[in-house]
Amino acid sequence: MTGFLSVAAATLVTLPLVGYLLMFIFSKQLTKNHKRSVQRAIDFSTLLLIISNHFLIVVIWGKSYLWLILLILIILAIIFVLYHWKVRQEIEYTRVFKGYWRMNFLLFFFSYVVLIIYGIVQRVSGVVAIL
Repeated sequence: MTGFLSVAAATLVTLPLVGYLLMFIFSKQLTKNHKRSVQRAIDFSTLLLIISNHFLIVVIWGKSYLWLILLILIILAIIFVLYHWKVRQEIEYTRVFKGYWRMNFLLFFFSYVVLIIYGIVQRVSGVVAIL
């Protein structure tokens, strides 16, 4: 049982798109609402994207930059709160957090794609250099 859970967790972290699709399908079956299912799937897969970015960085550079990821998350949160306060003159925590979390999805999805492409190019160029 623990082996299955380990494989499932590793798959979700390695391929966050699978986690997105599974969450979307599960949520769609429960709610029958497409828009809400997409939002829930994005919210769930954001955490998977953050974790998978960390592990991609470790694989590519052999070093953990988790501190930098956490620093980016904190700075982005501060920016979101300050911007919301400037525009609205009051902070609506749920609205700020939703916007912040969805911005994290965009940021980490983009960085995930960039890291995947960079990692593939790096590995292929390493193999070609050997030949």
